[in-house]
Amino acid sequence: MTPVIEVRDLVKVYGRGENAVAALRGLSFQVGRGDMLAIMGASGSGKSTLMNILGCLDRPTSGSYLLDGQDVGRMTRSRLAQLRNERIGFVFQSFNLLPRTSALENVELPLIYSDRFRGSVAPRARAALELVGLSDRAHHVPSELSGGQQQRVAVARALVNEPSLLLADEPTGNLDTATSREIMEVLCRLNDGGMTVVLITHERDIAEYARRVIVLRDGQIVEERVGGRSPVTATAGG
Repeated sequence: MTPVIEVRDLVKVYGRGENAVAALRGLSFQVGRGDMLAIMGASGSGKSTLMNILGCLDRPTSGSYLLDGQDVGRMTRSRLAQLRNERIGFVFQSFNLLPRTSALENVELPLIYSDRFRGSVAPRARAALELVGLSDRAHHVPSELSGGQQQRVAVARALVNEPSLLLADEPTGNLDTATSREIMEVLCRLNDGGMTVVLITHERDIAEYARRVIVLRDGQIVEERVGGRSPVTATAGG
């Protein structure tokens, strides 16, 4: 089975000549369908740069990144935008919800810009909210929700387009310990249901929710290990 993510000798350099800085230095790894991978690293390790490339928000300087077997580096900007909308669900540390818009309307937003689900926007958004346990908060605006509930809305919004990949960037960074555990349990349930999840984090206890862990330092993989959950034996790459 084709991996959801296949990274080969990935290099990212910012600047030129004497001012050139290598943020990524030849990374290679795979993420199989249904896997859950945590990418760890301190500030400056390259994990944010890697996240931007995996999310099709940036391109590598050299090497290749294949998403569902498609070479992202060869795509036009318009094709990349389409790929982000159709194949990738994003969850961010800051939630990124529209403040005067209800939970249901926030979740509907990706569907409005997609041709795939016309005519089924509201039912799909409601179903996504139900998946994260927030069907009873559909008509609440973000200020009426707790931090954990806001992040659940963000997860529902990331899922509503049926992406191949859920990319979560420090999804518990603004949450307390108990709420962080709730959000990670939501992500684990989604992963158990077949969703491929890549988690960017600097917290070791959060990384342990994943099936596999990669640790970056100075733009290189310095450690790769099994996480706290059972690895996917049938589909995981590595």
